[in-house]
Amino acid sequence: MTVAELNPSDLRLTVDPTSLGFEDTSELLGLPWPWFGQERAETAARFGLQIRQPGYNLLVLGAVDTERTRMLTRLMLEQAALRPVPPDLCLLNNFEQTGQALAIRVPAGQGRHLHQGMAAWVQAIQGEVPQRLLEADFLAARYELEQTFKVKTEVAYAVLTAYAQLHHFAVVRDQGHMVFTLKDVHGEPVTASKALLLSAAERTALNAAEEALREKMDQYLECARSTEHAMAQALAALRQRFLRPSLAHGLAQLRQALNFPPDTDARLAAYMELALQCVLEKHSLLMHGDQESTRRAELALLLSWLKVNVVVDHHASKGAPVVVEDNPVFNNLFGSIALAADGGGQEIDFLNLRAGSLLRAHGGFLMLHLQDLLADAPVWERLRRLMRSGRLQLEPLGFSSSAAPEPHLWSEAEDVDIKLVLIASTEAFNALQELDPDWACHFACKVELAESFKATPQNALAMAVEVAHICQRLGWLHCTAGAVARVMEDSHRAVGDQTRQSARTGVLRTLVVESHALAQMRGAERVEAQDVLVASQNQRARRDGLEARVQDSIASGERLLVVSGERVAQVNGLTVMDQGDHSFGVPVRVTARAFAGDEGLLNIEREVDMSGPIHDKGVLILHSYLSGLFAHIAPLSMNAAVVFEQEYGGVEGDSASCAELYALLSSLSGLPLRQGIAVTGAVNQQGDLLPVGNINEKIEGYFRSCELLGLDGQQGVLMPARNRRHLMLAPQVVQAVARGQFHIHVADQVGEGMSLLTGVPYGLWGPGGYAVGSVLARVQTTLQRFRHACELLASHRSKRRWREVR
Repeated sequence: MTVAELNPSDLRLTVDPTSLGFEDTSELLGLPWPWFGQERAETAARFGLQIRQPGYNLLVLGAVDTERTRMLTRLMLEQAALRPVPPDLCLLNNFEQTGQALAIRVPAGQGRHLHQGMAAWVQAIQGEVPQRLLEADFLAARYELEQTFKVKTEVAYAVLTAYAQLHHFAVVRDQGHMVFTLKDVHGEPVTASKALLLSAAERTALNAAEEALREKMDQYLECARSTEHAMAQALAALRQRFLRPSLAHGLAQLRQALNFPPDTDARLAAYMELALQCVLEKHSLLMHGDQESTRRAELALLLSWLKVNVVVDHHASKGAPVVVEDNPVFNNLFGSIALAADGGGQEIDFLNLRAGSLLRAHGGFLMLHLQDLLADAPVWERLRRLMRSGRLQLEPLGFSSSAAPEPHLWSEAEDVDIKLVLIASTEAFNALQELDPDWACHFACKVELAESFKATPQNALAMAVEVAHICQRLGWLHCTAGAVARVMEDSHRAVGDQTRQSARTGVLRTLVVESHALAQMRGAERVEAQDVLVASQNQRARRDGLEARVQDSIASGERLLVVSGERVAQVNGLTVMDQGDHSFGVPVRVTARAFAGDEGLLNIEREVDMSGPIHDKGVLILHSYLSGLFAHIAPLSMNAAVVFEQEYGGVEGDSASCAELYALLSSLSGLPLRQGIAVTGAVNQQGDLLPVGNINEKIEGYFRSCELLGLDGQQGVLMPARNRRHLMLAPQVVQAVARGQFHIHVADQVGEGMSLLTGVPYGLWGPGGYAVGSVLARVQTTLQRFRHACELLASHRSKRRWREVR
């Protein structure tokens, strides 16, 4: 084959607006939102979301601007609508274990009914308890009980007084104290003066009688206290007995109204019994007393114990929950404790607990980003344990503020049924697999979002529908078919392929945004193709500052570039500078020098550590190809060096290996190369030209340089024929080719390109070697001359050593 020159129609795919089948995107709003170009990912995601197996989570891999979050959120919402609404989660006070809240799941929407019902019951008992204790039947029972204990006390007192009288004492009760007085035989009190007249024996007998009386009095007081305590207990039991039916009736009515499933109702019944018992035991707090401030404080605490904390409320939900957690810090993910704004003055109890995303997503879907999780070690470790056990309890990490003490409060562990959707880049997940291989076991469904897709009529319609939905969702002007066609052409350009389109919908949306703004500025009713073209040009203009400076350095002569005439051992190669959001081509001079020697091919960039492994590999392949061409005179007696001139940032990639080979062959053959033809392409060991990346940027970069230096109709680019499908050149380049000012040549073999650059046949191998006058014949002659020179030098050195030995 020979070198072929491409026609303008080969240089760019043009989308015919009439082939799209609509006038503007408003006609497409009735069509469903598509996963255009992501059919494989959509199938995998649907399958993974539908499986209810525990631990069968989704790993979504893709570039950021493929809008992986939005697409998966849409699909989660779609699948969530098909699932039942999960139960509410309520936290109740644990009357048996302080510091651990009871967790109970109740049917969806019933959590607030339980909360309201308990609140109503609490409100009712505050008026019901005092009222019930003033009713006649209770007062009668209380009077009877008090009388019973009063009789016991009076009988004991009568026994004490009888004992005192028998021993000549009078006993009197005085404000809770017992006072006794000694009496004489006439019944008169014995005064101190009379007591002094008593004999020693009488005094001894008197003291013994007093001691015995004191013991009797102590026994009476103990009996009285015991009787009083028993009466208090009996009275409390009486109050509870009278209060229980009415209070229990209120709770029973609440349970009946809620009508929970049997297992939930059993747990609720056990809780209500404990709550009822607590109220009955502390019923005195519901009645006014002497220490009113203390009573009110204790009453407020009691009433707070009877409240219900509905931490997950699905009363307004339809389907399963979908939670997208964009800030997965510990408290947001696992739960938190809510305190007063000043950080104090609030009792820390179960009412302060707040559910995190994991509990709110129970029964549904939770989306997380891997990069966020890796940045927080406590979150990562806790999430690993959750995925291993499937159980979670509200046990907040604490507070970032040192002013607030860490609370010792948690809830019962609850089973958590969540479908995790983890968004990650391929690089991050691969690194994680090395670091924590167990983690990957929990993500059995991998969803890989493609960055490009095959261009088909179906995908073209899907992209148009996407544009229509973008315009509708954001309230923008709709796009004409011509505008959509331009968007599609930009999509082809984004991936550098006439047969494929970009799936990076974030870039698509940005282009539509700016096109809408331009159309709106000019007062248009629809976005036209020209708006898209200008928006695309504006985007490039905002990013090409460095490119403009590089082109200025070429125009000023600071960066050496010759684009006309012929030079030996010199050719223009094409490189690319990548700024992340903008890549552009930069022509670079590649030169070579060859002379007799035995060191082979020297890569100067490699020698100074300015080349990467792929470039070094390309040079070694080039050397292997060259050695294969001249195996009949091997080993080659050659020293050669190739270099990228004025390249100070390092060289990577093998796309310039063809240019390096041409410069070296020119140096060896002495044939000059056309400087107007820039070269790009990789070479294999058989001399095939292999496709390279960023072909459009490389061609356009060289074209701009030629424009600055002056187009003469002889300039152009030589590229691999296998890159033809990747051409999506700028309209300016296509127009220059159409005018004959610029040329795009393609070749399959390096020999074809060498013939184009030199005007001399590359050379075919025959009985006598390569064809006379061909490029390879000239190279062979030079290499043979190098061999002869090296042999002469070796012979001279051998004779000299021989003379020195003699």
